[in-house]
Amino acid sequence: MTNRPTSAQPELTILMPCLNEEENIAYAIRSAMKFLSENKIHGEVLIADNQSSDASVKIAMQEGARVISEPVPGYGSTLRAGINAAKGTYIIMGDCDSTYDFANLTSFWEALCSGADFVIGNRFAGGIEKGAMPFSHRFIGVPVLSFLGRIRFKTKVKDFHCGLRGFRSDIARSLPFQTTGMEFATEMIALFASSEATIKEVPTALKVSQNPRRPHLKAVRDGLRHLKYILFLK
Repeated sequence: MTNRPTSAQPELTILMPCLNEEENIAYAIRSAMKFLSENKIHGEVLIADNQSSDASVKIAMQEGARVISEPVPGYGSTLRAGINAAKGTYIIMGDCDSTYDFANLTSFWEALCSGADFVIGNRFAGGIEKGAMPFSHRFIGVPVLSFLGRIRFKTKVKDFHCGLRGFRSDIARSLPFQTTGMEFATEMIALFASSEATIKEVPTALKVSQNPRRPHLKAVRDGLRHLKYILFLK
């Protein structure tokens, strides 16, 4: 790994958007801190909370994470706030619902430190646990939207909707993000690709949540928002 920061600034922010995740957030934070500790990385765990009404914020603070609050509802709004607040030279982001393994981020970290500007997981290459992704998403929605996205934004990314991603914070903060909802996932790839950033995709496993809750994703509505962004972005 050749590009690790050498200043007192944290090397890495592990960023998690949160909305009512009290059943899973402690596990996610502990896993992330384990990764930082075992790899001797000077970093932080940052929770971007989107007005949770449960004990998520209290638990996150008890577990030693830094917490910020974003009042504007939406996945994109929450992550944009988290990106702006992150102290790390690099950011690795992912959902805190225990579907991603934050204790095993080695491939993301190595890619970033080797010069990649943006790293995204590929769940189809890394393995999708039975029940972790609905049939319609796995075989229709994600493949179709990813295919259209590759053509539209001239990128080789095969899994546009993988939520586990790493990137340079300075580049992310320079990009003109506009979206507030789930389509932010597509906008992020589009803007990094248009900036001629070095993009790498790595295998990533997707697991069934340890404590499943009602999904925040609304398949039809959010799928159409992704499609609209791909087709009509100017």
